[in-house]
Amino acid sequence: MLKLFGTDGVRGIANKDLTPELAFKLGFAGAKFLSTGHGCLALGRDTRISGDLLQSALTAGICAAGFDVLDLGVLPTPGLAWLITKLGANGGAIVSASHNPAEYNGIKFFSSRGVKLSEEEEAAIEALLEESRAARAIGADVGKVVDRRDAVALYEDHVLAGAGAEINLKVALDCANGAAYKIGPEVLKRLGMDVTAIGVEPDGLNINKECGSTHLDKLARMVRADGFDVGIAFDGDSDRALAVDADGVMVDGDHIMAICAVNRLAQNRLDPPAVCVTVMTNIGFDIAMRENGIEVAKTQVGDRFVLQEMLARGITMGGEQSGHVIFLDRNSTGDGIITAIELLKVMRDTGKPLAELAGVMKTFPQVLRNLRADGVKHIAESASVLEAIAEGRRELGDRGRVLVRPSGTEPVIRVMVESENQDTADRIAGHICRTIEAQI
Repeated sequence: MLKLFGTDGVRGIANKDLTPELAFKLGFAGAKFLSTGHGCLALGRDTRISGDLLQSALTAGICAAGFDVLDLGVLPTPGLAWLITKLGANGGAIVSASHNPAEYNGIKFFSSRGVKLSEEEEAAIEALLEESRAARAIGADVGKVVDRRDAVALYEDHVLAGAGAEINLKVALDCANGAAYKIGPEVLKRLGMDVTAIGVEPDGLNINKECGSTHLDKLARMVRADGFDVGIAFDGDSDRALAVDADGVMVDGDHIMAICAVNRLAQNRLDPPAVCVTVMTNIGFDIAMRENGIEVAKTQVGDRFVLQEMLARGITMGGEQSGHVIFLDRNSTGDGIITAIELLKVMRDTGKPLAELAGVMKTFPQVLRNLRADGVKHIAESASVLEAIAEGRRELGDRGRVLVRPSGTEPVIRVMVESENQDTADRIAGHICRTIEAQI
């Protein structure tokens, strides 16, 4: 198991868990792993107050290893991913903790293809951490910093090009006081939208604070009160987007993917006719895709695993319920701005309101329970628990789902049951939980 890298890079409380010293080592090791010769890495950050501190240390490590840094400044994580390939960098890293509170920060590496690193690649970087004590560049071999904040305009043009034509909608936009606080409103306005934006006054401490995709209440009230066609919310680094319809009802990542997949299929733009999602995606999505002739591929939780499966199978679209949606014909990672534009394009092209489009799938009632237990894998695989799971699956058939899995990070067994009927889901989940508790 990796010591530092989690499911999405290295994260922790800035200057406590994630220190400048660690950032320096990560920069040195990351550069040694990603670069050859006198290469370069592209760096960016979100709006957290600790961004300058950690990016400076990361930069120092890269330069100490003898490689240059392309400083892209504050920009969305997907912007960095796309610009890595556009600028010909050997790879890159973003200083961001995404949707986490301001006191957290993180460092996430990308390959020269603008793709998040695999667990094996992260392990290789971790193995190189102690090498930062030796073999440092000296003299003319020391790396330098090149200011490329101008390159963000290239990403903006790329995002705009995907719209095809103006989108004349009245849009409320919440940028989470994060990385998209400038580019988000600018892009939508350039596409002809009537945009009112909130979460666009970052002070280093208010990123994701009661705003953005993790706090939709304010956006929903705004949409209802002022007659907007739709509301869009990004998270802190803008790799996610969620929506609210004209009545302020949330439209999550499952619905966004369903809407876009069915629309793309109708336009012969979903080749192969398949979408990749995680095991946490609602079964209503599976049923809707099946009814529309679209295959659903499943992976474990984590957008990195979704992307790996997409690349392996040639699938062009996938994502998570959280709004982290990947359109591989537009970017190599989840991109909140592109996701928003893809959804708004469907509204434009069909002339239908978001609430009607969201009817493409029905969200099944879902029960989620966590049971604390030691030796969780053994308990989850015991004969009585497996039989309780099998009973539930037999009862639900293809109109429901049971998922029981040990947590990968804590001594917990997670039980999830989905059914068309809430009482049925509660009853089956209760039976499985009681069986697990008897084993405990």
